[in-house]
Amino acid sequence: MDQSKIYEIIEIASQTGKIRKGVNETTKAIERGIAKIVIAAKNVEPKEIIMHLSPLCEEKNVPYIEVDSKEALGRAAGIKVATSSVAIIDFGQAEEKAKDLINFIKSKKE
Repeated sequence: MDQSKIYEIIEIASQTGKIRKGVNETTKAIERGIAKIVIAAKNVEPKEIIMHLSPLCEEKNVPYIEVDSKEALGRAAGIKVATSSVAIIDFGQAEEKAKDLINFIKSKKE
């Protein structure tokens, strides 16, 4: 799936829904069962920072996808700094687009 669409979903969700930014907030959202989807950046150094997210999402059955840039992820989340990960709690007006993304993630797993 085109990354610009993923960033667009995050942008809409941050404006009309609810998101959690950063690894700690993302981890808490997954563990509490409120994360609907998790997006992490591939260019995080060291990788250990986000390594636990994918297995945790797998365990809790939360869709997980990676994007190329933590800077772009931060911008999409509406903050001025880079962020390693984002958890969307409420899609807001991005509900329809998010369904396509979730279906795309599920189809990649199969």
